[in-house]
Amino acid sequence: MTTTPLHNDRFLRALARQPVDRTPVWMMRQAGRYLPEYRERRAHAGSFMDLCRNHDLACEVTLQPLERFPLDAAILFSDILTIPDAMGLGLYFETGEGPKFRKTVRTPQDVAALAAPDAERDLDYVMRAVSTIRRELNGRVPLIGFSGSPWTLATYMVEGGSSKDFRHLKTMLYDTPDAMHQLLDILAQAVTDYLNAQIRAGAQAVQIFDTWGGSLSTPAYLEFSLRYMEQIVSGLIREHDGRRVPVILFTKNGGQWLEHIACAGADAVGLDWTTELSDARARIGHKVALQGNLDPNVLFARPSAIRAEVARVLESYGAGPGHVFNLGHGISQFTHPNNVSAFMDALHELSPQYHQNQHQNQNDGDAR
Repeated sequence: MTTTPLHNDRFLRALARQPVDRTPVWMMRQAGRYLPEYRERRAHAGSFMDLCRNHDLACEVTLQPLERFPLDAAILFSDILTIPDAMGLGLYFETGEGPKFRKTVRTPQDVAALAAPDAERDLDYVMRAVSTIRRELNGRVPLIGFSGSPWTLATYMVEGGSSKDFRHLKTMLYDTPDAMHQLLDILAQAVTDYLNAQIRAGAQAVQIFDTWGGSLSTPAYLEFSLRYMEQIVSGLIREHDGRRVPVILFTKNGGQWLEHIACAGADAVGLDWTTELSDARARIGHKVALQGNLDPNVLFARPSAIRAEVARVLESYGAGPGHVFNLGHGISQFTHPNNVSAFMDALHELSPQYHQNQHQNQNDGDAR
């Protein structure tokens, strides 16, 4: 594709731990049910997956938040479960219950019957959305692609949907670990192919969402989750369109494993709000950029409280490069857009002081 110069590269510079004029920001579930224009467009599309599969509509809702808020990156509008759907498991959405699969994967025989989809062929609607969004952005901000981690995808495939205790999944892990490894290896191959296809289509950074890695014990996390994310990172395209393509790893409730995650080969580690930024920076901030980590429920508070918490998060990270501001997980569907505006206003007002004189001394912040 023809390379268009980026007008705003704060996000990519922060991931590279380079100086920026203020802390860049984007939000997980950036285009979501909190926006009335999104709800209107989804109703028009007919269903969530119909919206994902229509590249023009997926582009429209990806750009909707950027029309309201001065964000520093766009993120592809899609779903983490597109890969297992392409494997023939029959993804559907039950009102009020979230995603479900018509087929589950619970035995070695079920795993043996699976094959990794071809991303270019079987998920072509995602690639069309990526290329359409990249064209429509026209260099305004970078575009983030994403996938679920193999472990997180497996949770839905084995349980058949969302779960509170992961009973079927963990039974499979402990009873038939070889089958679990086989499943995760297939998924790691699929995710690598999927993210590389997104990069070729125009994604300028990618994030791996390990939403359910935090449900594991430490030995199980290292063996069944992080191991496969490392495999993916090692297989990704890291240079495209003349720029480095940064990779972000995010394990929700994974703060106890930061040192391990930082050694997985990614450029940045995402943090939920249960891990203090100052602690994370002291532990791994010399190796990777950090992304996070405002509690999304702060956005239900009054503007003065939102401002105070934004200031606290900035102070916790401190001066110097390498910070991308984000919510510690996805934005709630019940958040009012006015409160998002209050959040953005506070960040834009307060963050420049943490980036003054960076060109003179980039490393001050990491010498703390």
